[in-house]
Amino acid sequence: MSAIASTWEFRSNGSADKGARMKTRVGAGVPNLFVVPAFNEIDNLPRLLEDLEGRPELFPAGSKVFIVDDGSSDGTGEWVTRYDGPVPTELVSYGENRGPGAAFRAGFDAALAMCDDDANVVTLEADTTSDLNALDTMLGHIDAGAGLVLASVHGGGQMVNVSLLRRFLSRCAGAAVRLLLGLDARTVSSFFRVYRASVLREASLHYGDRLITETGFACKAELLAKIASLGTRIEEVPVDLDGSRRVGESKMSIGPTLAGYWRLFRGSKLPDDPSSKVPVA
Repeated sequence: MSAIASTWEFRSNGSADKGARMKTRVGAGVPNLFVVPAFNEIDNLPRLLEDLEGRPELFPAGSKVFIVDDGSSDGTGEWVTRYDGPVPTELVSYGENRGPGAAFRAGFDAALAMCDDDANVVTLEADTTSDLNALDTMLGHIDAGAGLVLASVHGGGQMVNVSLLRRFLSRCAGAAVRLLLGLDARTVSSFFRVYRASVLREASLHYGDRLITETGFACKAELLAKIASLGTRIEEVPVDLDGSRRVGESKMSIGPTLAGYWRLFRGSKLPDDPSSKVPVA
């Protein structure tokens, strides 16, 4: 895959003006490793990479996008191998659909294998529903000492062009996780997050193969609870999620997701010390 060229220009869609107005971050030269689970996202990935191409400030030396093909049958993996644009990408594939939990484990392993502790690991949906304009603020909180920053649709952001049922279930899941797992985070299930690499490495060493045991979408709440139990400073940034940006249907199935949360609430996948409550700034 192509490395980022030093002459990488902003696209002529207003991004240049936006980039010129952005304040310089303290950690602007720190590598960003993106982990993007993808299951049958052939229609969305080109749009996501185009969006990232217009943000070269996110790719200092050592940065890369890991696209984890979770057993796609639509040519997602083949498209990634053919991509020859300026964003440095790497395909992570294991040949079968195992769910987002397995995809995040594989992506984290690949990212941590090539970065130092001061790098950032950014997780994203492949379907472009999250607003990447929030990344500068999220990374700024990491610069200021946070170990994990959550994109929060319920902490000042909103879910737009999303069904009433999904919005209701998302709020209920957040409320239940806060009550039963002792977390103060308002948005617990969004893929869009920024981790300090040292935090993920510490959590991986502490929990080993048990860091993410939930295979479905509840894996994000499980991972959040386990990282919080280690005393990590966690913050939230208001971010909108816009369902109209997605091509195709959401990959989240309501029934299996509810079953995953039920397993968490029964205590079978709680952190070793669930009494550790970490306030969210």
